Amino acid sequence: QVQLVESGGGLVQAGGSLRLSCAASGRTFSRNPMGWFRQAPGKEREFVAAISWSGGSTAYADSVKGRSAISRDNAKNTLYLQMNSLKPEDTAVYYCAGSLLVTMGVFTTFEKYDYWGQGTQVTVSS
Repeated sequence: QVQLVESGGGLVQAGGSLRLSCAASGRTFSRNPMGWFRQAPGKEREFVAAISWSGGSTAYADSVKGRSAISRDNAKNTLYLQMNSLKPEDTAVYYCAGSLLVTMGVFTTFEKYDYWGQGTQVTVSS
């Protein structure tokens, strides 16, 4: 059974930082793109960041660009998202996702992903 388990969310003050982790089990994603999405209350799920299998290519939503860094450790089958200078509008449930497609690129739309974690709550207070 394939599982993606996020951790690292929590309550933080505006301007603070968090590092989210996503541990995969049941299959390796070392040759597959992975990504982070988020969903705020009353809003649709939106793209946050994505990374190629090698880590050589990344993509970010404009809303987090310059404040966030996505990375991965294929030996540990783990995905990360470092978020800095957090804002109240970053408050959401953050989901990691893994694709089954084998490609050198990155995916920024949720339709390209096949596996999803259960999410971790990030709350930024003003």
